Amino acid sequence: MGRGWFLPMAVVAGFVFLYAPIISLVVFSFNESRLVTVWGGFSTRWYGELIRDRQILGAAWISLQVAFASATVATVIGTLAAFVLTRFGSFRGRLLLTGMATAPLVMPEVITGLSLLLLFVSMELTLGWPAGRGLTTIIIAHTTFCAAFVAVIAQSRLRDMDESLEEAARDLGAGPVRVFFDITLPVIAPALVAGWLLAFTLSLDDLVIASFVSGPGASTLPMVIFSKVRLGVSPDVNALATIIIGIVTVSVIIAGVLMRRRAARGG
Repeated sequence: MGRGWFLPMAVVAGFVFLYAPIISLVVFSFNESRLVTVWGGFSTRWYGELIRDRQILGAAWISLQVAFASATVATVIGTLAAFVLTRFGSFRGRLLLTGMATAPLVMPEVITGLSLLLLFVSMELTLGWPAGRGLTTIIIAHTTFCAAFVAVIAQSRLRDMDESLEEAARDLGAGPVRVFFDITLPVIAPALVAGWLLAFTLSLDDLVIASFVSGPGASTLPMVIFSKVRLGVSPDVNALATIIIGIVTVSVIIAGVLMRRRAARGG
C-alpha cells in the first residue's frame, strides 16, 4: 500500500515544486500593492503600467527582431550544414565541420560570449566593421549558437529520411537543386519548423551572450528584466512574465490540437 501511494505523491510533489512559483507569480501580477510579497487586493494596475513602460516595450521589440532574424539565418545555415554532413559522405574537413557544428552545444555561454566580443573588437579594429556593439552583433552571436541546434535537428531528420525518394527523382532527370527543393525540403520541413522555433526561443531567452555583445540602445528583454530584478522584483515584471506564460500556454494548446487533428486524419 505504501508503495502504491509513493508514485502519485512524488508526481504531485514534483508538479507543485515546478508550478507553484509560476502560479504565485501570476497571482501577484494582479496585486494592487507595490510590494510583491504583500497582497493588497485584486487589480490590473501593473498591466497598465507595463503597457506604458517604454523601456520594456522597446526591449521586447529588439528581442523579437533579434530572435526572428537569428532564427531565420540559423535555420538556413544549420540546414546546409546538416545536408552536407548527411549526404556528402567522407570528405576533407568533415571532422572540423562536425566539431564546428556541435561545439556551441557544449560550450559554456560565458566562453562563447567572451570569444565573440573579442572577435567583434578585433574586426572593428582591422576592418572597421561592425562599428560598435548593437543589434547586428547580437544577431550574429545568436545565429552562431542557434545554428548548432538547428543542424542537430535537421541532421536527425535527414538520416531517417528514405533516400530512395531522392534517387527516384534523380533517375527521372531532376538535378541536385531540383531534388533538394522538390523532394528533400518538403520532407524535412516539419523538422526545420521545429528547429526555427527552438532557435527563436533560445534567442529570445538568452541573457549571457547578449550581455557580452550588446551596446548602448540595444538591450534585449532578458537584459532589462535582469537589471530590474537586481534592484528587487517589481509588480510590472510579474505582469510581463504572466503575459509571456499566457502566450506560451496558448501556443502549446494550439500546437497540441493541431497535432491531434493531424494524427486523427492520418489514422
